[in-house]
Amino acid sequence: MNAVLKPLDFTFRPMDPEDLDDVIRIERAAYPYPWTLGNFKDSLESGYSCWLAEINGKSAGYWVMMLAAGEGHILNCCVAPDWQGRGFGRLLVEHLIETARGHGTECLYLEVRPSNTAAVFLYQRIGFETIALRKGYYPADHGAEDALIMRMLF
Repeated sequence: MNAVLKPLDFTFRPMDPEDLDDVIRIERAAYPYPWTLGNFKDSLESGYSCWLAEINGKSAGYWVMMLAAGEGHILNCCVAPDWQGRGFGRLLVEHLIETARGHGTECLYLEVRPSNTAAVFLYQRIGFETIALRKGYYPADHGAEDALIMRMLF
């Protein structure tokens, strides 16, 4: 018997309030110190660029970005743990970069935990450079963890 693999249908659409249950489920599964439901609601209400990634019609990731004065700041970018390691993170970041460019953005900034080596490596491969270290930025089990501040110029 031969198995026929169906290609994955990977799509993006603007996030809306009805998506927040799925987004929170992914956020809590992916991070030890997740954003709250209020963080996501505030982002939507503030008019930030918030997008949902779907695979075969099911929520599989998202990103949130603030755009202003020719700059973009990636506030949150996540692939559901079940889909990590398959190249979808790169698709998310490429989509948010194209969205930023479409809004006339000249540069993008983000913070990332140095311990999140997969994300750091992905951002570097795409063209982000580390420009600074923000001390004690993230909560951690034993105090706080620093953040790498990364930038991409267009």
